[in-house]
Amino acid sequence: MRRSFTVAAIMTIVAASQAFVQSAFVQTAFVQTALAQTLSDRPHNVVLFVADGLRSRMVDDTTAPTMAALAREGVSLRNSHSLFPTFTTANASAMATGHMLGDTGDFSNTIYTGFEVPGAGNSLTPFLESDPILADVDEHFSGNYLDEATILKLARDKGYSTASVGKVGPALIFDHTERTGTQTILIDDATGSGNGIPLSDEMTERLKAANLPLTCPPRGANRNFGNMTTPGTLTPNVVQQEYFSAVVTKAILPLFKERDRPFILVFWSRDPDGTQHYQGDSLNSLVPGINGPTSLAAIRNADDNLAQIRTALRELGLLDTTDIITVADHGFSTISKESRTSSTIKTRFADTPEGRLPLGFVALDLAQALNLPLIDPDDNYRPIAPGEHSKFGNGLVGGDKANPKVVVAANGGSDLIYLPDGDKDTARRVIDALLTQDYVSGIFVDTKLGQFPGTLTLDDIALEGSAVTPHPAIAISFRSFDTVCGEPVRCTVEVADTILQQGQGMHGSFSRADTWNFMAMQGPDFKSHFVDPAPASNADIGRTIAHVMQLNVSDRGKLVGRVLAEALPNGTVPEVTSHVLISEPAPNGLTTVVNTQTVGGTRYFDAAGFAGRTVGLSAAPLPEVAR
Repeated sequence: MRRSFTVAAIMTIVAASQAFVQSAFVQTAFVQTALAQTLSDRPHNVVLFVADGLRSRMVDDTTAPTMAALAREGVSLRNSHSLFPTFTTANASAMATGHMLGDTGDFSNTIYTGFEVPGAGNSLTPFLESDPILADVDEHFSGNYLDEATILKLARDKGYSTASVGKVGPALIFDHTERTGTQTILIDDATGSGNGIPLSDEMTERLKAANLPLTCPPRGANRNFGNMTTPGTLTPNVVQQEYFSAVVTKAILPLFKERDRPFILVFWSRDPDGTQHYQGDSLNSLVPGINGPTSLAAIRNADDNLAQIRTALRELGLLDTTDIITVADHGFSTISKESRTSSTIKTRFADTPEGRLPLGFVALDLAQALNLPLIDPDDNYRPIAPGEHSKFGNGLVGGDKANPKVVVAANGGSDLIYLPDGDKDTARRVIDALLTQDYVSGIFVDTKLGQFPGTLTLDDIALEGSAVTPHPAIAISFRSFDTVCGEPVRCTVEVADTILQQGQGMHGSFSRADTWNFMAMQGPDFKSHFVDPAPASNADIGRTIAHVMQLNVSDRGKLVGRVLAEALPNGTVPEVTSHVLISEPAPNGLTTVVNTQTVGGTRYFDAAGFAGRTVGLSAAPLPEVAR
């Protein structure tokens, strides 16, 4: 049996209303009634600026002066959380709906859909950062794969102006069911191509008037990801993001001002994420990793974009009536491709340094452990021969695309494993194999499969809910450690299932480096000069925007975030309780541990995994500096 240790009132700042210890629905009702008088009849505008992959501890007056000032002068959400698995589309779904991943079903960037997705070359394991793929997945799941309404959809239903600009995939997720371009403005990497959401006549004329192209420019040199002998990019994503910023400041915001009605604008900055992934400062070396000059330039690039948007709001006379919320979808780590236990390190791969983990090592190891053939869902279901790996790391174990025994969705710092037939014996064999691997740190299993020593459940980390997409059977996080730079979350390294090289960047694990994202907000609906000690998550961001914009939310699932009431002018800081959840030991002594905080019925996950293999994981409540 698992053991749960609760440390009450670890962070009791101010006793909250009794409503804060009830369900998320009661919390929201309390906030809406108690604080409604602070809102005018017409809600203020909201700009949600997402700096993809920005670590909380990397923001200061040198690296990101605009964001640092916003946090200092407005609300600094210092106890912030990305949702695990700590990936982009997953956390975009949380921000967009206010729900955790067990409800949205966007469990990672790459998922198993249970059907062959046309836009992904008929793969069963599509990568969701694609407008056509999102359309296919929506169509298959009754028109809305998230099965919850997004904040932009709810806003346009009330007659507000809406726009989403930036990185392809997450930008569309905020209003993925609106694909005409006439209701919500959507500008992303695919704009102007055959794969993008069309521009409306109005937006086309606005772009022409501003002398801006109707086609998004490519990433150019920033897209160079290198290989095992050639470093990746030394250039941040400046050109493409300058275009996105110009579209916002010269076309969209002036249009919204002329319309003279409330608006929500989402700006999803690919930097620093894209540059940190591909940076060439650290080929095959863990130092400087993602702390080199190219990654720092990418952080500054995103900060410059925010400064440009803020300046435009001021010049248009909109700043005083606009809330600016700046968040990151997840943190970041440097990649390790090291293992002593994987069968793959004894095999030569053409694109992998000798003795290092190849792309798709989990699928390869499980196929060997189960003594079953492996086929590639992303390359016409071809068999994987010795010395080969699959195209994107995904794999169907069992050799039959119609009835695979095991599906591995490779994602980076964590992988998802699906068992389409729900076989409990296969689950046991997979778990036994994973427990022998030194790259694993934490195993979470579908409750329908039963309890297994050394593991906790998907329900323990809010991955079991009302989702309509297939639920994973097992989620695994990979080992993380630090390079001893003085603060572990600044220089965390994680094993990653990726084609990228050791020394480049990745995220997705359950380390505190990946869950600790940057969050701050400033504007007429928020306090000034306030450091919020209570936990906050990306699901809370969606819920808080819905509250300040007076949106009419109707939930299907129950895994909802909370309104960050303490950040509002009349709000008080809630009671926070810390928990440590520990599984029954496996035969080899490994236990999966989760560090959790709760506010009422809302859970926040700091870190999870095996002791000694996860940065920020503790068997006792985490000290304040680690939050």
